[in-house]
Amino acid sequence: MPDRTCRIGIFGGAFDPPHDAHVALARAAIDAWQLTALHILPTGDAWHKSRALSPASDRLAMSKLAFSAIPRVVIDDRELHRAGPTYTIDTLQELAAQYPGALLALQIGADQAVFFHRWHQAQEIARMAYISIAVRESNEAGPVPFDLQQPLPGVAFDPARVRVLALPAMPHSATEIRRRAALGLSVDNWVPPAVARYIVSHHLYQIPS
Repeated sequence: MPDRTCRIGIFGGAFDPPHDAHVALARAAIDAWQLTALHILPTGDAWHKSRALSPASDRLAMSKLAFSAIPRVVIDDRELHRAGPTYTIDTLQELAAQYPGALLALQIGADQAVFFHRWHQAQEIARMAYISIAVRESNEAGPVPFDLQQPLPGVAFDPARVRVLALPAMPHSATEIRRRAALGLSVDNWVPPAVARYIVSHHLYQIPS
């Protein structure tokens, strides 16, 4: 990996809501890559998701509450203002122009890596950015298992530009957190305290009566 002075991390997601595993991953990515800055990017038009996301204003507010205390984090709302589908390649191109000559490190999860070949311009993404794949202990990446020997199936890539970031087992999932909140159960052990308070005070994820 080249020793570039400026190293910019990209960590996007719905963050609906951001939870403790997201925060742990952000800290690990900053340390592993010695990042100058890690851009946290709440997704705009999530064309790939079958469910409607919570309002952008809520997801942005929760992202600020969850991540802003971490040194070198930048809460980046550019994808929320982009018209039409949100594509990672567009964000990478914008950041490459914003930080000329910087090393770009895209942070994804193992569940995303197994389907990375389906991303819009996946091959160009792999050319532009180093890929950091977070793998939780005992991670199975959903219905398709993650293969350490072939971390980006279906995509040609330079092995030197892909790094697996091992994390401890954490059972956190946004789906489970939304389910608990809908049932009126506490999510205090799943999300940062400020996010838990926000969910309660804004009545997020409640089932309409």
